[in-house]
Amino acid sequence: MEESILQTIKKMLGIMPSDDNWDEDILNHINSAFMTLYQLGFGSTPIFIEDEDTAWSDVLSIENYASVKTYIYDKVKVGFDPPQSGSLMGALEKQIAEYEWRLHIMVDK
Repeated sequence: MEESILQTIKKMLGIMPSDDNWDEDILNHINSAFMTLYQLGFGSTPIFIEDEDTAWSDVLSIENYASVKTYIYDKVKVGFDPPQSGSLMGALEKQIAEYEWRLHIMVDK
């Protein structure tokens, strides 16, 4: 089976794959991040996932994987499990802004 978007993000958040208590919340944050990417010009149609069956390869080409995975994780982290430290939150928000800029530039090429 290909790598599931939901399971990847859960793993990055430190949530066990078998723990589905937070899946709906995490999916909402994932879909919000994908909507932001679409609004930045990334993709020809909005991406919406409903469960763990959607794989990265279903929605992205291979060259986009690493940067988009990190961006989606960071966006989910801020919404789902934000850092308690203001300086860590600021650093995460700066990282998100940089990824948005870089992904937008990549789309424009």
